[in-house]
Amino acid sequence: MNRHTRRQFLKTAGLAVGSAGIIGTPLFAGQQQNEQDRPSILWITSEDNSPLLGCYGDKQAYTPNLDKLAAEGVRYRNAFANAPVCSAARSTLITGMYACSLGIHNHRSKAKIPDTFRPYPEYLRKAGYYCTNNSKTDYNYIGNPNQPWDECSNKAHYDNRKPGRLFFAVFNITLSHEGQLTEEIVNNRRKKGILHPKPRIAPEDVKFPPYHPDTPIISRDWSVYYDNVTLMDKEVGRLLKELDEKGLADDTIVFYYSDHGGALPRGKRNIHDSGTRVPFIIRFPKKWTHLAPARPGEWVDQPVSFVDFPAAVFSLAGVPIPKYFEGRAFLGAHAAKPRDHIFLFRGRMDERYDTVRAIRDCRYRYIQNYSPHRPWGQQYSYPFRVMPSMGSWYRAYLDGKCNSVQARYWQPKPSEEFYDTESDPYEIRNLIDDPKYAERIAQMRNTLKEDIILTRDIGFIPEGMFERLSADKTLYEYAQSDAYPIERIVDVANLAALRGVSSLDKLIAACNDPQPVIRYWAATGCMILQKKAAPAKDELKALLSDEWMENRVVAAEALSYLGETDLALQTMKPIIRGKEGFATLAALNALDFMHAAGNVSLDQILELIEGLEFKDVSGRMVEYLQALKS
Repeated sequence: MNRHTRRQFLKTAGLAVGSAGIIGTPLFAGQQQNEQDRPSILWITSEDNSPLLGCYGDKQAYTPNLDKLAAEGVRYRNAFANAPVCSAARSTLITGMYACSLGIHNHRSKAKIPDTFRPYPEYLRKAGYYCTNNSKTDYNYIGNPNQPWDECSNKAHYDNRKPGRLFFAVFNITLSHEGQLTEEIVNNRRKKGILHPKPRIAPEDVKFPPYHPDTPIISRDWSVYYDNVTLMDKEVGRLLKELDEKGLADDTIVFYYSDHGGALPRGKRNIHDSGTRVPFIIRFPKKWTHLAPARPGEWVDQPVSFVDFPAAVFSLAGVPIPKYFEGRAFLGAHAAKPRDHIFLFRGRMDERYDTVRAIRDCRYRYIQNYSPHRPWGQQYSYPFRVMPSMGSWYRAYLDGKCNSVQARYWQPKPSEEFYDTESDPYEIRNLIDDPKYAERIAQMRNTLKEDIILTRDIGFIPEGMFERLSADKTLYEYAQSDAYPIERIVDVANLAALRGVSSLDKLIAACNDPQPVIRYWAATGCMILQKKAAPAKDELKALLSDEWMENRVVAAEALSYLGETDLALQTMKPIIRGKEGFATLAALNALDFMHAAGNVSLDQILELIEGLEFKDVSGRMVEYLQALKS
């Protein structure tokens, strides 16, 4: 990127260029304001819980403290985590930008972001706020996660500031996390009296979504989950009581929300409401009621999402909002025009790849599955280890004890999904082919494409290509340049995802495109078509020599459906046994699905991975494939 182009790029990003280099837009005019003119702000977050609270109408929930907070504050009916997993959701929060705009959307990954894009606590600190985080970080960008904060630990507290100083404090409650469902933790809590010896709701009496089969273990996990939510609510009450006892409640705006959707299977990691919709309550003390969007106890229907939260806090705190932020303030003096929809994304979850994009308005959700050949419920090692209900559901599926609604979680996805959440809150009736909604679907499909292009979504690049493509730039800078033809990439990815044989000629042509990401999606489209892609065999064979390993992996998997198993395995062997971790992970995932399709025998897989040991997520895939023999 030459100097002129770089200057134009930085201008577009909302940054200024001075003689000494890049400087941030002036942000701290609010620093001169009288402390009395601005509120302190307390964020209370909980983990892995959807709006399954009494104040959200759930009659099984016992959440008196949050119910009281809702009566004193306002509840958002349409609040969402932009991604259904903690690291990608928190990465969006800390930057005020969609994680997929920066390349930090894959779960537990690390990528460099522009130096001029600073974590939001830095702006608040320079504006006079004492900023604490207690204590989870889980950000996906390269850097010290503690650096943006005045304090970041399990002892961080606003008490440690100088007397009278404004504070912005985050307290993260882990009690409702999926990992708290393990039998060992539950039994230990009951033994210590943290949980009542008997569940508040007996497993046989608990009600749960129709996509879960009625097994004793699933009933037990739902029963425990509601007890864990009550524990979480108790901790919320403690934090609110502490704020009041310190005489700070009248000067502090309190936010409560969850980091994403619920802990039980098809919650967390899924882009439906069960994975992305969160409870969100804000209490404005009397002094600050003029900043509230509604009266105490009322609902707010306006759609909001995590990317908007930092901008909203800045608006409340009198801190100018950075021009590069993708979030919109929905509160305060600088509140922007309300959104009419929310943009949602999903990338790699643990050791499993998937690419999903969606938008959600106040009623409808449209989803584009760019990996329709993979099921919703892949074999993630962590939830299968900590959540008994995950294994119970899968066993019920294998034993033929699931109805069609329950079974589809373990089956390949449709290319597109469309739900009316008003009449179908569990999103189990896909209306994508209903002519009644054709106009609405077409509109939302087009809007989603516009959002992907506007954000120059990096999630369409295979993870293993990140470092080489970006070279000495950040992924964001690469994606903002002409080297990343996002419009053409999305067009080919859409052809791939829609499974249309009529698109095969275009996919074949795209297999020869000079742009590697376009070749990747062209090969993926052929692989999704399986045997119907036979006319593409020569192009797929040519891709086995592609300079990018990710393209070789996809072509090899596609050829396994066309009778070329030996050739596929020959291609994958050096990749699997090589040192490129993400390419290895992609190949191991491909092996698993080739085996499930009957294209590769277990003996062939075991021979290929013999002696392999990895410490990263690839190791989990090796362990899983090795376990198939038992």
